[in-house]
Amino acid sequence: MFGLFKKDPVKKLQQAYQAKLEKAMFYERNGDLRSSAQIRVEADELYQQLQAAEAQNTSSN
Repeated sequence: MFGLFKKDPVKKLQQAYQAKLEKAMFYERNGDLRSSAQIRVEADELYQQLQAAEAQNTSSN
C-alpha cells in the first residue's frame, strides 16, 4: 500500500534523458555544436544510469 505513492526512478531517468536529447538537438539546430556535444555526453551518462536502474529493476522483480 505504501509503495503506491513511491516515485519510479527509471521513469524519472527516462524523462531526464529525453530532456537532455531535446536540448542537445536544439543547440545543434542553432549551430552550437560544442554545447550540443557536451549535452550529449551528459545524456550518455544518464543513459548508463538508466540501463543500470532498469537492470536492477528487472532483477528485483
